[in-house]
Amino acid sequence: MSAPSIALNRFGLGARPDDMPPGAGVDGARRALIAQFDRFDPRPTQIAALPGRGVIAGQLADYLAGPRPMGNRQAMMQMPPVTVPPGATENPDEPDVIKRARAFLRTQGRENYVACVGARANAALVSPAPFIERMVHFWANHFAVSADKLTVIGLAGYLELEAIRPHVLGRFSDMLNAVERHPAMLLYLDQAQSIGPASPIGARVAARGGRKLGINENLAREIMELHTLGVRTGYGQGDVTEFARAMTGWTVAGINRGPIARFAGTNGTPGDFVFANAIHEPGPRTIMGKRYPQDGEAQAQAVLNDLAAHPATADHIATKLARHFAGDTPPPALVARLKAAFLQSGGDLPTLYRALIASPELWGDAPTKFRSPWDWSIAALRAMGARDVPAQQVTGLTNQLGQPTWRPGSPAGFDDLNATWAGADAVVRRVEAAERFGGRAGGNIDARMLAPRLFPGALSSATQAAIADADSPGQALALMLVSPEFLRR
Repeated sequence: MSAPSIALNRFGLGARPDDMPPGAGVDGARRALIAQFDRFDPRPTQIAALPGRGVIAGQLADYLAGPRPMGNRQAMMQMPPVTVPPGATENPDEPDVIKRARAFLRTQGRENYVACVGARANAALVSPAPFIERMVHFWANHFAVSADKLTVIGLAGYLELEAIRPHVLGRFSDMLNAVERHPAMLLYLDQAQSIGPASPIGARVAARGGRKLGINENLAREIMELHTLGVRTGYGQGDVTEFARAMTGWTVAGINRGPIARFAGTNGTPGDFVFANAIHEPGPRTIMGKRYPQDGEAQAQAVLNDLAAHPATADHIATKLARHFAGDTPPPALVARLKAAFLQSGGDLPTLYRALIASPELWGDAPTKFRSPWDWSIAALRAMGARDVPAQQVTGLTNQLGQPTWRPGSPAGFDDLNATWAGADAVVRRVEAAERFGGRAGGNIDARMLAPRLFPGALSSATQAAIADADSPGQALALMLVSPEFLRR
């Protein structure tokens, strides 16, 4: 690959027909990437037009405050939203509680979730800083939540919009703190319901002979295992439990209702982070050999700050970044360089990105990563000059290709490995999508002229010949979209 093509595709999100080629040579391409730091907009118009988080959280709070259908939440997620045709009436035999549930899912899922996906995609399509947009997507997958959960459907996208985008050019510790305080993360990993047994509320409930309240370890475990240190890096189950105790009291305002919520002081604006001392487990904690005194909210804050600066965290982040850009088994020298940049800068993310851009391993000829469905979809839409794609179209496309946005199904996020996305069935789905794109474009796009602009100095003679020999402009476009150059970056 040529240096301009690497800048556009490996670092960026794929070229647009109207893009100016990056500067000549590797040095010019590197300067063009660094210049994007000043052009990134954390709140572009597509995202600014979305409803405020308080609106979404308020809908959730109202729903949770009322009667709900009994049964498995996952079954609720599978309940198809009902759209009543004009002039028709709803099923009179359906219980009101089911109608209410369907209306909630229709609003949170069909409207709020889909609108966020559309805003994310359309911001990426026209961004003047596609390399930084790629980093937004990388960090959103690193700090993954999944909209498969009832309480997270409408809020999943807001974690990226509110906790990732504002900090993507800041410090890792600031992004980490914003993520762990976000309602989507607190609700997804059940932290909002974690109550210390010896806390004022825990003691009061126990004294009255009520149900035993307990600590939930999900968020503490995933912070250590996925967000910071990595798996099996010097901590044990006891450290997870102690960290979970320290985190009690980190919750979401307006979501929990009733006497406990009133006593704990969590009846504020729905969706806001709140520290509720009344459910915080008192006492000092010892985590990974360090003692943390009882300082309320500051106790877990101090643990988070130490985890953010830990050498194991630097190694974990460096490995994931190197894998994203340099292949499933990244060069050890690249990982070591990124780790050093992380530690020496105190987790300054622009310093880390500059180290990536400066690394010679990323400017080699051979493409190293198979594009994920999201990557491929955005690259294809950018290649065709798309600017304002209907949100439902983006959602349908990524669902069909096997990577539904913000729905990885686990806190680990989507795999960043070639084997996950390069299977025969996955490629067939892309061929089908490419054929649809080609059919819709008709003769409006000349792939023979477009392909060299998308891959300057990097288009193989085989791909050029295939496009030139196509029976129609639509077929030529489809062939370009599934060419080796387009499938990999």
